[in-house]
Amino acid sequence: MSSSADTRLPRAERAALARLATDRLRTAAVDAVAIGWVDNAGLARVKAVPVGGLVHAASWGVGAAPCFDAFLVDDSTAEPVTGPVAGPTADGTAPDPAAPPAGSGAVGDLRLYPDLDRLVPLAAQPGWAWAPADRYTQQDTPHPGCQRLFARRAEAAARARGLSLRAGIEVEWVAALAGPPEEEPRYPTAGPAYGLQRLTDLSDYLRDVLRALEQQGLNVLQIHPEYAPGQFEVSVAPEGPVAAADTSVLVRHTVRAVSARHGLRASFAPAVEPGGVGNGSHLHLSLWRDGRNLGHGGPGPHGLTGEAEAFLAGVLAALPELLVLGTPSPAGYLRLVPSRWAGAYRCWGLENREAALRLVTGSEGERADTANAEIKCFDGAANPYLAVGAVLAAGLAGIDGGLRLPPETTVDPARLAPGTVARLPADLSEALAAYERSAVLREALGEPLYRAVLAVRRAESALFAGRGAEEIIAATRWRY
Repeated sequence: MSSSADTRLPRAERAALARLATDRLRTAAVDAVAIGWVDNAGLARVKAVPVGGLVHAASWGVGAAPCFDAFLVDDSTAEPVTGPVAGPTADGTAPDPAAPPAGSGAVGDLRLYPDLDRLVPLAAQPGWAWAPADRYTQQDTPHPGCQRLFARRAEAAARARGLSLRAGIEVEWVAALAGPPEEEPRYPTAGPAYGLQRLTDLSDYLRDVLRALEQQGLNVLQIHPEYAPGQFEVSVAPEGPVAAADTSVLVRHTVRAVSARHGLRASFAPAVEPGGVGNGSHLHLSLWRDGRNLGHGGPGPHGLTGEAEAFLAGVLAALPELLVLGTPSPAGYLRLVPSRWAGAYRCWGLENREAALRLVTGSEGERADTANAEIKCFDGAANPYLAVGAVLAAGLAGIDGGLRLPPETTVDPARLAPGTVARLPADLSEALAAYERSAVLREALGEPLYRAVLAVRRAESALFAGRGAEEIIAATRWRY
C-alpha cells in the first residue's frame, strides 16, 4: 500500500477555501471550530480555534503533540515498542528492528489540518462547528501514525484497482441520567427491549437527535430502541470508507451533545453493565466496480461475484487480528460472547446474526443496491479509521490470494458441536498474538502505526490484567 496520503490542495487554495468557509460560519453564528481526531485507544481528541483562526489552521495546521498516539483509555501513556517484533512483513522479509513507533513522549510536534469538505456547524452545540483532521509533520509530510490518512491510503489502494467500498457504521449507545463518573447507570426509561414505550418515554430526546443529525447533512436510515436497558441505535446511509468513519465520529459527538441538553449522558462503551449485551459498532460494507454492486448477480454464494467473495473471505480469514482494531479494549471481550448477536464465531451466514460476518442481500427487487455484508464483532471502542482501513486491506489481500469463503453456517454456531466452528479470540491478548502474526496488517498500517497500536494494546491489556468484569466496566463505561 502506498505510503503517500497527501491529497491536500496547495496552501494558497486551502486558505481561499477557508476564507469562504469562515464567511459561511459567521453567517451561521459560529464562533469556534473543533478540529478532531481519534487516537489509538478509540477516544476522540480535539483542538479548537476561534472561527477567525480557521484560515490559518487550514493553511498551516494546528499544533498537537505526537504523544497522543500512545494515550490509553485512562489518559496514561504506553511505552513505545522498540526492537524486533515477531512476525514477517508482507514480502517475507524481517522488519526493521529500529523502526520507531508513530509518536510517544514529550518531544516533537504535529500539525492538525481540518478537512474543509467535512466542516459542519454543530446543530446541538450552537456557536460551534466541527471538522475531522489529518495529521502531518512540521516538515509538511503525512504523519505515519495518522489513522485517518491510513484509511485514505486503503481507500486509494482499492480505487487503484477500479474498486470502491461503500460502508456504514451502526452506532449503539446507552442513555443514562447524568451523574458523577463513578455512579452506575440510572436509566431514564424502563421500557422493554425494542419497545415503543421506550421510544415514547424519550420521544423528545430521540427527535432532537434525529433533527440534529439531519441538520448536519446526514442521511439517517433508522433510529430505534435496542436490547439493553436505555439502549438505542442509529444508522445512516453508506458512504466511502473515510467518509463513513467521519460520520460515525460526528454521530457520536452529536448524540453526546443532545444527551447533555436533555440531562442525560451517553455511553458507547462495549460493556455498560456486567452480563449485559453492550454496544456494538457493526460495520456494513459493499464492494463496487463501475457502478455495479459486486455482492449481487454473481455466480457465488447468494449472488456474490468472485471478487466480492474473495474480498469477504479475506476479511473472514483476518478477523482474529482485525479484532485488535475493531474490538480493541479488554471491555470488548465481555461483550463478545455467544448468544448475544455479537458475532463471537469466525463464520459467515446469510442473515445469521450470531456469525461474525453476516451476509445481507436485502429484499427481492432492491438487491442490486442493498446487498452488503455486516461485521458484527466490532464495538464502540474502535477507532473507525483503523477499522475501515484494516478491513479494506484484509479484503484486498483476499482478492490477491484468490480466497473463497468456507461452507456457510446456517444455524446458531453455539448450538453446533464444540470445535465445529472456531471462536474468535476470547481476550485481547489472544487477538494481539494474531495481530503480531499478520503480515497484511503490518504492511498496510506501516511499521510506525503498527507499533503504536501494538504498544497501546499491550499497555491496556496489562492495565486491566487481573481485574474483574465490574472493575473493567467501571473504568471504561463513560470513557467511550
